[in-house]
Amino acid sequence: MKKLCFFLLGLFISCLAISQTNQPSEVYALKYSAIMHDSSYTAHEADSVSVDFMIWLIKSNGKYILMDAGYLYSVESAKNFDVIDDLRPDSTLQKLVLKPEEITDIILSYQHLDHINSIDMFPNAQVWVQKDDYNYTTTAAWQKGGVNSEFNRKEVKKLIEVHEKGRVTLFEGYNKEIIPGLKIFPGSRNPALPQYALIRTSLGNLALASDNIWIYYNSDFVTPAPSFHTFDANGYIKAMQKMQMLVNDEKLIVPGYDSAAAFTKFPIITEGVIRVK
Repeated sequence: MKKLCFFLLGLFISCLAISQTNQPSEVYALKYSAIMHDSSYTAHEADSVSVDFMIWLIKSNGKYILMDAGYLYSVESAKNFDVIDDLRPDSTLQKLVLKPEEITDIILSYQHLDHINSIDMFPNAQVWVQKDDYNYTTTAAWQKGGVNSEFNRKEVKKLIEVHEKGRVTLFEGYNKEIIPGLKIFPGSRNPALPQYALIRTSLGNLALASDNIWIYYNSDFVTPAPSFHTFDANGYIKAMQKMQMLVNDEKLIVPGYDSAAAFTKFPIITEGVIRVK
């Protein structure tokens, strides 16, 4: 009888652990700066929008995951952005009563400045990078014939240093589940492949598009960003079409730089923070 009790107790604990690891994720957008009323991201002057910079927090089965780390405006190359409402990305976590050291993982969707600059502000986070993107950014982009205008040597060096500390995980593949309930897909070539994330939430699959969809205008009209924002217009459109197939409601495809519109679609938690649900 005692053995049976221990067996049932063990079975209960195992089932409880499985159920906890299968809980749907919560997704939050945290805005830290903006470029006001930029019409270069749309086809018409009248359609100018506020282009915003955000980090995305994913609460998943005891993990606190960031989709990209953001940037500091004090960085020299960031001063090319004419931004307002600038805030340190790590400081935005205070709005959700989180500390930077509590972040367990960072998924780099791209190695451009606004995605990578602040990875060292989250000292305990494991950084996830598509292997091909890492190799391109750290080697091929700087060799003869490489395209590196969108990358910064200091940021690339920072990524290499974090890798040397054992805090970078390189992954490969399409439709890759790197964390339970979170899959990564490569998008359009830009010239590397910006990633987008598919996350299982209580509403079903949610796609964080990152650079694969800049603003809602692009997905609403199935049109790529202007040529200086993507080197692969066909790939950009195919990535949008794929995301539309992966979700059951197009509301759950969230662009990378359009919090002004997102803040009208999803609940506001506090100033500069929404929960995507």
